[in-house]
Amino acid sequence: MTPAEYCQEKAAQSGSSFYYSFLFLPKPRREAITALYAFCREVDDIADECADASVARTKLEWWRTELAKTFAGQPSHPVSQALLPAIRAYDLAQEQFEEIIDGMEMDLQYVRYADFKALQLYCYRVASVVGQLAAAIFGYSDRKTLKYAHDLGMAFQLTNIIRDVGEDARRNRIYLPQDELAQFGVTENELLQGITSEGFRALMAHQVARARAFYQQALQALPLQDRKSQRPGLVMAAIYQKLLNEIERDDFRVLHQRITLTPLRKLWIAWHTWVFS
Repeated sequence: MTPAEYCQEKAAQSGSSFYYSFLFLPKPRREAITALYAFCREVDDIADECADASVARTKLEWWRTELAKTFAGQPSHPVSQALLPAIRAYDLAQEQFEEIIDGMEMDLQYVRYADFKALQLYCYRVASVVGQLAAAIFGYSDRKTLKYAHDLGMAFQLTNIIRDVGEDARRNRIYLPQDELAQFGVTENELLQGITSEGFRALMAHQVARARAFYQQALQALPLQDRKSQRPGLVMAAIYQKLLNEIERDDFRVLHQRITLTPLRKLWIAWHTWVFS
């Protein structure tokens, strides 16, 4: 199996909506963004699946060393080997990859966030930085596109948090800001017990409104001349905004189920967005 095939398998197995967003890219950019996605999956899986935090930190530290070797032209892991041509072709920054690892380490340090400002740093590291790396791979001519990528990454991560509230709570992780739980009269115990109260619905409506505001900011920031090159992000935005609509339509019943779109629906949205954006 080649490094590119390894990354492709990693992306396809995840079932993520991101997979559909780069289906229509030309091969070099598709392989580059797939390698970036595979890197994110590798380090995210460490934070999610390692029960022992010290082991997880050791593995993340290995990836820091591997990044240094990769940027020195000596990658050893299949993902790093696939990333190296992308790093060189699109002038990707080592510091941004390290920032992603910093975000994954936050999952080992924090299982609660006091307010949105604290959560925003986490979202920036695990999603906005990824968005900016992706924008570089897709290609842009106006630096305002990086603002678009930042806000779009923020919107994606907030959508993930909304979708995964119940699943995360069962793993003792609550990403909803603590001050907003208090504001809407929702206790941690209610989340852990899966109680969908009126307060919880109001809290989730607030989260959805914030995510939508970031989508709007992102789309308004995207310069017209970069719209075509940035279509993969627009595809992802279309899929994720449909997901938010479904969550809202299902009355925010996210504590006991993971609301998703079918692969066929994602493919249709991806094709329609790609053709008409």
